[in-house]
Amino acid sequence: MNNSFKQGLSVMKDKRRATVERIAEARLASMNGTMADAVGQSNRQRMVWLSLLAMPLLIPVALPGMASVVGAFCILIAFGLFSGRPVPLPDWLARREMNDRARMLLERVISRVIHVIARWGRPRMLLLTDKPARIVNGLMLCAAGLSMMVPVPIISFDNVLPALAIILMSWGLRLRDGLMLLGGYLMTLAAVASVVLLWWGGTVAATELLSLMGLSFGQ
Repeated sequence: MNNSFKQGLSVMKDKRRATVERIAEARLASMNGTMADAVGQSNRQRMVWLSLLAMPLLIPVALPGMASVVGAFCILIAFGLFSGRPVPLPDWLARREMNDRARMLLERVISRVIHVIARWGRPRMLLLTDKPARIVNGLMLCAAGLSMMVPVPIISFDNVLPALAIILMSWGLRLRDGLMLLGGYLMTLAAVASVVLLWWGGTVAATELLSLMGLSFGQ
């Protein structure tokens, strides 16, 4: 009985992994064109694409312009959740293409991330993914997108937390996994807090520097 139970769990995990990989590969196959060509017309398709775009940002390296694209796309999807239908992409975003460096980073991280999602992601806590919760989910996605787009005055790994939040919430909504959504909420709150702290720290440092310069000029 115990062996049968373990075998059943193994089969379920294999099926979940195959499902997640199939969803991800379908979106990856469309990454060679522009954003307008690739993202699809439904919020469900766009969430998977959003999570894939956010994956290279889990590696704390410089990807010029990538955070702005992901953040803006995240906010558009959030407004799509508010309204119940996808929001058209603005021209500047619709014409963007993923550069080779971002594509290489994505290939490095995607198998590992997909493995974790496939292992733990499954339908549960369904109330968090139902239509009445779309306002909360939209607000959290919007906050994660804004925290990624806002520049900070200190060089840091400031994109990692919002990227992780976006990935968790995107797959949580796609797989109807409320627990994964909750993890995304926590990462979003941590991302917003980190942006606030970095701005506060930068402001304090700039004030102290100006104060010191004023004292030296006064002397």
